[in-house]
Amino acid sequence: MGTALTELRDLVTRIHEIPTLEALAADYDPHRMYGGPASEYLPTRAAMNGRIGDVSATASTSVLTAQPGAPADRDPRVVALGAQRVIETLNAGADVRSLYTSAAVSHAQTATYVRQIIDGGAQVRTLSGMFPRMMIVDRRHLFVENAIIAGADTDAGWHVTDRGCVAWAESVFDALWDRAARWTVAASEATTMTNGRQRQILMELEAGYTKTQAARRLEVSERTVTGELSALRAELGMRTLYQVMVWWATSRDRDLP
Repeated sequence: MGTALTELRDLVTRIHEIPTLEALAADYDPHRMYGGPASEYLPTRAAMNGRIGDVSATASTSVLTAQPGAPADRDPRVVALGAQRVIETLNAGADVRSLYTSAAVSHAQTATYVRQIIDGGAQVRTLSGMFPRMMIVDRRHLFVENAIIAGADTDAGWHVTDRGCVAWAESVFDALWDRAARWTVAASEATTMTNGRQRQILMELEAGYTKTQAARRLEVSERTVTGELSALRAELGMRTLYQVMVWWATSRDRDLP
């Protein structure tokens, strides 16, 4: 009876400790609450960049990146460092393939960066419309944006190491890659009426999205969308967006990246 009472007392003590232990979940290994051992939540840009840098530094077979965001000017030193890291990865024998939005072709800083890594041996292609942002290293590491935790930092993301998930993501990347145009072809392709941003917008409208939804999907302001469409209407000599969409349906620009 004494032994049983001692065991019962110890059990009650542990039960009383449970609320204290549960309160630690917000600060200790929060990724376990959401992802488990095959994925880790990285809550800040610094955490994401640090992990990506550490993993990329060990790349030996392949680095695949998909960048759907609108191009923007960045610190030249950061861009130069990024190009140098890609060159080092290529020199280590890894295959580097990068997929950009078609709007990046006309962005001067991005175009300069891409030419540098292409000269180093990287393969780069462009694709119109939206596609998921991702990075896959050595078929073992996948980095994606956060789509789980509400209210998180906009630069938060996940480091996924589950083999099935990484393999599936690579198949998605390959499907996008097969549909994309080579950067060198896209850069030299003459477009008579539209630029890359306008083609992205038109493809969103063609898919049934409103101007507001297209702006959100393309990560630009609605004013930018309206301005691009107004400029295109003026270039075409048309009065309405309906006329533009009829023209777009049979335009050769529709086949450009």
